[in-house]
Amino acid sequence: MEVQGKIKLIGETQTFGSNGFRKRELVVVTEEQYPQPIMVEFVQDKTDLLNNFGVGQEVKVSINLRGREWEDPKTNTTRYFNSIQGWRIESAQAGAGAPDMPPMPPMETFTPADNLNTEDNDDLPF
Repeated sequence: MEVQGKIKLIGETQTFGSNGFRKRELVVVTEEQYPQPIMVEFVQDKTDLLNNFGVGQEVKVSINLRGREWEDPKTNTTRYFNSIQGWRIESAQAGAGAPDMPPMPPMETFTPADNLNTEDNDDLPF
């Protein structure tokens, strides 16, 4: 899944617990009739992906939806929580067109091969 829009906020990297769990939040505002501010979490080594981006930049973020269940031991009620987790981010302008490929030369610059061996039978099935 993907979310595309303009970066509104990039949070600082937060570290939790003794195992050093890292999390960083990004808010992207979609550009549609009713713009939506979508908060996306980047965790662990993915937090560094946000270092090259800034507020106001148009981006495309690849995401996964995550859900978890929690049972309150006091009331024996179950609650459900959702999160949006990012795993890739790229500039929206870079996504348009072919990715940094050199232009193809015009067809007339190619010279046809003239050293073909027509006596050699090819046994490939295609």
